[in-house]
Amino acid sequence: MPLLYFLPPLGAVLIWSGNMTINQLTVGAIAPSSIAFLRWLLALLVLTPFLLPAAWRHRQTIRREWAKLAILGLLGMGLWQGLAYVAAETTSATNMGILAAMVPLLTVLLSALILREAPSLGGTVGGLVALFGVLVLLGRGDPLSLLELEVALGDLLMVVAATCYALYGVMLKRWPLDLPPWVLLYAQVVFAVLFLLPPYLMGPMTPVDGHNVWLILYAGIPASIITTYLWMRAIRQIGASQASIFINLMPLFSALIAMAYLGERIALFHLVGGVLVLAGVLMAQTLTQPLVRRAARSP
Repeated sequence: MPLLYFLPPLGAVLIWSGNMTINQLTVGAIAPSSIAFLRWLLALLVLTPFLLPAAWRHRQTIRREWAKLAILGLLGMGLWQGLAYVAAETTSATNMGILAAMVPLLTVLLSALILREAPSLGGTVGGLVALFGVLVLLGRGDPLSLLELEVALGDLLMVVAATCYALYGVMLKRWPLDLPPWVLLYAQVVFAVLFLLPPYLMGPMTPVDGHNVWLILYAGIPASIITTYLWMRAIRQIGASQASIFINLMPLFSALIAMAYLGERIALFHLVGGVLVLAGVLMAQTLTQPLVRRAARSP
């Protein structure tokens, strides 16, 4: 396989990891409800001249599948990033990167529940390993502290956000919509903007200025449009399973970027929790044999 095929997923994960730092920089510069809405509004304005004609040609399918498109837009764009902006107020970019890396594992678990896919050995054992890693991270090195509810709200919100994005991927698989990829994305962006409009109007509505406009630009174009293009290209070239492995690099990239631009320090519990989560995810993706083998039926 040409090495060039690995550049799109690597680039997408690198931009996503940078967005974890952007999430931190939004704290105090722009309200979560404002950037969550404005980033997708910007993406919609940029995409509309190119995709509106195609969307109009597929208007019958969009009208028929509007409820599914709305749910996908809410999960994959509204809640996933909207919750991340709120989480950034009470957790670190390093923690966010580690918890976001749970998406592939959560996808495996939700696929077993929703798509009735048989659980694998790696999915089960890896899930337990990753869960312990998350407990180490949430407990800041002391999982027993969770019994006293000593958990940062931002960490819990990132777990919910990662679950929403994993559910988004599962529902995309469950609902094979008869739309071209870019039209599918465009329709979801439209619904995301509609969902995010009420929280934006209820405020606080942060005015756009020289201090936060570049945050909106990064979130709206590289982290929304360019990553989508790179990820779709990656799935087309190397497949969804191999592409998802690159998400495992998010904790490393997020930590390095946070250290460089935010001055965050890496503690021992970051390393332990991150390694356990990474090990669990890799086990889920590599140990794919069924947990329980069905007995062969005699003819």
